[in-house]
Amino acid sequence: MIIIVDTNIAFSAIVNTKSIIGDLILNSNNIFHFQSCHYLWEEIDNHWNKLKKISKLSNKDLLESQRLVYKNISFIDEGQIPKSHRLIAYNLVKDIDLNDLVFMALNEYQNSILWTGDKVLIKGLKSKGYDRVMTTDEIIKLRKRL
Repeated sequence: MIIIVDTNIAFSAIVNTKSIIGDLILNSNNIFHFQSCHYLWEEIDNHWNKLKKISKLSNKDLLESQRLVYKNISFIDEGQIPKSHRLIAYNLVKDIDLNDLVFMALNEYQNSILWTGDKVLIKGLKSKGYDRVMTTDEIIKLRKRL
């Protein structure tokens, strides 16, 4: 099953690979196929100092944490996503948060599930009847079922 990982999920896993989010990403290979887009790299790079501050890890240890997390995510170039999927995604997130556009476009393209901790995004999408978005708790329950 393909699960699209957004920035806040990757951020949480990198900060603490021993957390439940870290465990899900690092130990679900036989259940989930995690994917994201290259935009995630840019977002993590842009927030690197915040990651260092929150994690309290050395730069070396933080880089190792990032490597472990990224190793378990397949990255897709946004350019591969057809315009029709990007348009669907735009219409879904334009009044919620355009920063989530690429993750939604990838989710549409892969016909997968978006995993996010963004409560505003989840609420906004669900209010539109969109049901291919899950919280961490829902991903935990899904992993237990599978």
